[in-house]
Amino acid sequence: MVEKYSNEYWMEFAIEEARLAFQEYEVPIGAILIKENKIVAADHNRTNQFQSSLAHAEKLIIEKVISSGDKFLYDYSLFVTVEPCLMCAGIIIWSRVGKVVFGCYDPKAGAVGSIYNVLLDKNFSHHPGVISGVLERDCSELISRFFKEKR
Repeated sequence: MVEKYSNEYWMEFAIEEARLAFQEYEVPIGAILIKENKIVAADHNRTNQFQSSLAHAEKLIIEKVISSGDKFLYDYSLFVTVEPCLMCAGIIIWSRVGKVVFGCYDPKAGAVGSIYNVLLDKNFSHHPGVISGVLERDCSELISRFFKEKR
């Protein structure tokens, strides 16, 4: 897969989704899935809206693409503003996402390097490429501002 846009270019779209979450009083995490240089799915956290602690941005867009007929997502890249949690990292493994790019680390719940790196665990059969720290400051400031204003 030849990528014609930078990781920063794509992360801007995920940040825009996170800003929508912020406006909706959701934890501001946004995600997009790209394939062949096109966004095929985009969403943000909707745990309050759906009254479900499982309505994470990554899960929502992966389920959307899988429900359209792609069982495995080897040719997809996932861009997410905050390091995936354990649930989302598991979904990434089972759906076989090819590449994961995230903005800032989550020292309290991150499972792609902070607390644990499930994507590197040799006990699993799929290990996507991982790039971290893309537009990290922008991603971090958005989530920090949300929790400051919430308090």
